[in-house]
Amino acid sequence: MSITHLSMEDTNNDQPSLLKATLVLLVMMLAAGAAVFLKPTQRVAVQHAQFNLETMVPKQFGEWLLDDSFAPLQVSHDKQALLDQIYNQNLSRTYLDDKGNRVMLSIAYGSDQGDTMKVHKAEACYFDQGYQVQNVTTHDLDTGYGFITTKRMLASKGLRVEPVTYWIKVGDTITVHDLKWKLSQIRYGLMGQIPDGLIFRVSSIGDESSGYILQEKFIRDLLAVLSSEDRIRLIGKVLL
Repeated sequence: MSITHLSMEDTNNDQPSLLKATLVLLVMMLAAGAAVFLKPTQRVAVQHAQFNLETMVPKQFGEWLLDDSFAPLQVSHDKQALLDQIYNQNLSRTYLDDKGNRVMLSIAYGSDQGDTMKVHKAEACYFDQGYQVQNVTTHDLDTGYGFITTKRMLASKGLRVEPVTYWIKVGDTITVHDLKWKLSQIRYGLMGQIPDGLIFRVSSIGDESSGYILQEKFIRDLLAVLSSEDRIRLIGKVLL
């Protein structure tokens, strides 16, 4: 019989994964407990003024004009039917600036982000449409009204190369991580509330680094022309 000796370095390397597994287990137990003892019934969405994405987001602002000649990401009929069940509102547009740069904008809002409904990640949407997704990273974006954590990724299909920036808002929380999404859901659940949710996505065609710079400018330009109430709908109450 042989005995395998673990070095102190090996033991230390296992600690982060063990800690993460323990944290995930704890979140699952909290979620199960909340589901048993407190079933959320009050929707956060009904506590706020109603809004319409079509009228909330201007078709022209700053250097940007609506461009009807270029279609954003198109999804299959089956996928669209599923998205229609999750989201109450969908906005999909392409904008063109005075230098000929295009940015594609997609915003989807759902009033129910309980256990049965959940905002879909951009990675899944692109993958389902046959894109290869790579270079997935997080990035702290300066919105001009505070920093928010976004996710960046590079989607490609044939000759089409599309850098993408997106974030998810659950209730008043911006998140791009499953764990943070679940913790936010639990927090609302413990108050007997069902949070609403939103995914904000922008993308462009071409070079990755210059694409992200262009997208950041577009986001800041858009937020700058919105009312404070509408800005909060998109990025929450961000601290400067």
